[in-house]
Amino acid sequence: MKKLFKIGILLAFVLTANLSIFAQPGTGVHVMALPYEELHVKNDRPMPYPYVREADVMYSKIIWRRVELSEKMNHPLALPTEPAEGYKSLIDVLLDAVQNQGLNAYKASAQDAGQEFDDWISVKDITKIMGGGYDTVYNPLPEGGWDTVATHTPIHSDEVKAYMFKEVWFFDKQRSVMDVRLIGICPIRVWEEYDNSGNHRTKVKKAFWINYSEARPILAKSPVYLPYSDVKNLSYDDLLQKRFFSSYIFMESTPYRRAIMEYEQGLEVLLEAQRIENEIFDFEQNLWEY
Repeated sequence: MKKLFKIGILLAFVLTANLSIFAQPGTGVHVMALPYEELHVKNDRPMPYPYVREADVMYSKIIWRRVELSEKMNHPLALPTEPAEGYKSLIDVLLDAVQNQGLNAYKASAQDAGQEFDDWISVKDITKIMGGGYDTVYNPLPEGGWDTVATHTPIHSDEVKAYMFKEVWFFDKQRSVMDVRLIGICPIRVWEEYDNSGNHRTKVKKAFWINYSEARPILAKSPVYLPYSDVKNLSYDDLLQKRFFSSYIFMESTPYRRAIMEYEQGLEVLLEAQRIENEIFDFEQNLWEY
């Protein structure tokens, strides 16, 4: 009798497990969408950098890049425009990390080359920079006086149209490689502002700086949206470390710390950016004999 009772319990457990797998939506029973549990990015950690001694660095150059989200190769950084199915755009990941996960953000000023991580910025200030926040509207009443209405404007994360990347290139003679480390990320907000006459102008503002080494543990757990596949096996840390993005140099570390646009114009800007790229590439190539 006891054996029959145990067999009955076992059959009931098996049937319940099967129902949880094959049940239809709307029945209140969990529907298994995938034949495996998604753990790759969820439990991922950033891969440690190889150890580098100061004495082994033969060459070093700090450069600043601009990444335009309008370029096709950079679309994964901007999609989806709103969080969905566990995916977030890079700006939404950074904002969520600053607001809810304790990630530090730093003030971005017009001339902050070399001082990107000196001044901390509050969440309230970031909200204001990103076009969000609370305001008070005063509406006139028929009997006189004013009616005050508190309004809330959400952050305009979709107005981030580009990023600034700060990175350092260096040659490590111990490993005999030219290597690169991403140092910081700065979102750039672009929006239209209208006056009372209906006229508008385009405004551009650097939002804030993020120290990349501080953000890596969060970016390593944030999957990148890939339109051609539902597999979440690429994180933002993977994408940036593997340099799956398109960019151009607009400033290098020199005693003057000037952007290329300050001393070149038109086509010469692109040629100067390419010259800096070639200088980094040629240093490594000139070390070898063929």
